Amino acid sequence: MKLIYSGKTKDVFALENGNYLLKFKDDCTGKDGVFDPGENSVGLTIDGVGDVNLRMSIYFFEKVNAAGIKTHYISADLDNTTMEVVPAKAFGKGLEVICRHKAVGSFYRRYSDYIAEGADLPAYVETTFKNDEKGDPLVTKDGLIALGVMSSEQYDDIKLMTQKITKIVADDLLEKGLVLYDIKFEFGYDADGNVILIDEIASGNMRVYKDGQYIDPMTLSKLFFA
Repeated sequence: MKLIYSGKTKDVFALENGNYLLKFKDDCTGKDGVFDPGENSVGLTIDGVGDVNLRMSIYFFEKVNAAGIKTHYISADLDNTTMEVVPAKAFGKGLEVICRHKAVGSFYRRYSDYIAEGADLPAYVETTFKNDEKGDPLVTKDGLIALGVMSSEQYDDIKLMTQKITKIVADDLLEKGLVLYDIKFEFGYDADGNVILIDEIASGNMRVYKDGQYIDPMTLSKLFFA
């Protein structure tokens, strides 16, 4: 295996068969020791979070694949906390796609003049460039097209896929009495140019509440698999 990239929450290796291997870590994004999926730097380490993130990712990737939505997921090895995936190219230097059902976090901080905290949002999709130094700046569809990051059609595919995947996750959580406020995804494109979901679908990338109270990632994973 050859290390290609060392990220905040996982490392990426190239396999001899041409696929990639993701190694999940126990690091989480946050600030001052407090987890926050919206932060752009590692803020804390939680023992076992890599394992539960992989378990949840397997569960949802299989559901998303079964729904006919393209992802990079092939298989996983829980003993080694790894996931084998289809090679994919990121958009630009990395793009995050957030789907929001509630006005919380950075969305509320930006737009609090116009909306109440916790207000409902209609599966609102926004995109941000992955850039720690610049605080993961927001970028619009027109901006992505003008900058040559993606085509209008690719953006439309990403938006539709994001909303479909978010519904799958939200519906599943709701069955367990859990309410999804927002979730963060990453997309890329495969060798044939198809837009595919990459990275992970895990508790560390979503903000979930139960009975009006925020649920931290480890507790969420325990509740989810209880």
